[in-house]
Amino acid sequence: MKKIVSAFLLFFGGIVTTQAQLLPGVEFGLKGGVNLSSLKSGKKYFNSDNKIGYQAGIYGRVGVLGFHLQPEIYLSSRKTIAKTEDGGETDVKFTAIDIPVLLGKRFGLGTFGARIQTGPIFSFNLKDNQQRAIAGLDPQSYKKNSTSWAFGIGADVSSLRVDLRYEMGLSNINSNSKANPKINTWSLGVGYRLFKMN
Repeated sequence: MKKIVSAFLLFFGGIVTTQAQLLPGVEFGLKGGVNLSSLKSGKKYFNSDNKIGYQAGIYGRVGVLGFHLQPEIYLSSRKTIAKTEDGGETDVKFTAIDIPVLLGKRFGLGTFGARIQTGPIFSFNLKDNQQRAIAGLDPQSYKKNSTSWAFGIGADVSSLRVDLRYEMGLSNINSNSKANPKINTWSLGVGYRLFKMN
């Protein structure tokens, strides 16, 4: 009898676990973090030093079978120092609305898990500020939108979300520059799940 009960409990537990993986889960939360950005010049007109910026906003996640789609929207501030070979130097700052749309895979069950994620980030420039013009960067010619591609890892611990990402710039951010500048960013974000539906 004990063997039958044990087998039944094992079978029932397997069904519950399988259903939990098959049924879509939806969650929503807040997130914030810091980032380090640099300007990449395809023709080596200049190099740049990182400065600390921030990000703050919301995220959502829809997951099924261990995979998930994670759209986000947040306000971001990216800062860097651009330097030319002839000694020119200027601070550059961008304030933008970023919208990542990430596809991910989660490993683990229940409240603990690790994640890998990748996908595009669409940025809409609200404000740019460059102290002075230098070779390869015209302060009056920054574009209003740009695209990057994110690669990241993350962890879920109960309602806490932690993400480390590298965002590789795909588009030229300055329309009047032969340097073809792109912005690359490392970001460390922390999120908190407000609610979840299974």
